[in-house]
Amino acid sequence: MNSRRNFLKNTALLTSGIGLMSGMSIASAFSKNSSELADIFTLPPLPYAYDALEPYIDKQTMEIHHTKHHQAYVNNLNKALAEIKDSSDDLIRILKNVNEYPIAVRNNGGGHYNHSLFWKIMQPAKDNNAPEGKLSEAINAAFGDFAKFKEAFKKESLGRFGSGWTWLIQKDNNKLEIVSTANQDNPLMNIQGTRGVPIIGLDVWEHAYYLKYQNKRADYIDAWWNVVNWAEASTYIR
Repeated sequence: MNSRRNFLKNTALLTSGIGLMSGMSIASAFSKNSSELADIFTLPPLPYAYDALEPYIDKQTMEIHHTKHHQAYVNNLNKALAEIKDSSDDLIRILKNVNEYPIAVRNNGGGHYNHSLFWKIMQPAKDNNAPEGKLSEAINAAFGDFAKFKEAFKKESLGRFGSGWTWLIQKDNNKLEIVSTANQDNPLMNIQGTRGVPIIGLDVWEHAYYLKYQNKRADYIDAWWNVVNWAEASTYIR
């Protein structure tokens, strides 16, 4: 019953932007700002302090990443939608039909969605951090075991040339797959060859790790497993 309830909750999140984030709706990342019609989308707060992911992700990186990079995506998304006189606040619908929109909506809408999810599926480090329950079973079925999954995920992340994201997704046939997307694209977009619901997503743009790890993307990936919020990620699986 709890699994069914969580699935319904996150189906709603991915289709209409309904969910919780740090005491307020994650749809505050994906919804209208009542005070200014032009500003449809707003920057969601982090569900933890900027230094909460230390020592794996440093405070300065988190603060710049959130307040500068993500805020810029929000600002530019609002601007791009205003220019085409589109007042839709359904970001999921926009992404699923992104080929109908200017490239600025694709880039900044993707950046807004990707980062909003990224903040949610991280948490302060826990000992023996690993998925449990249905998500663990699905990972084992798809990849053999958790260690092999991490190895495959890392390989995909290192293989992404330049900037982009690596995702664990659940496809329409319910199977899990690891995919990578360029820039701020994501697997919800109808321009992607492989589509599905994101379960976790790792930002492999250099701005996500360069202050601490310089050009050592592999070290950043290894460290990131310590702060993945598997309990949150498990709520996205059907």
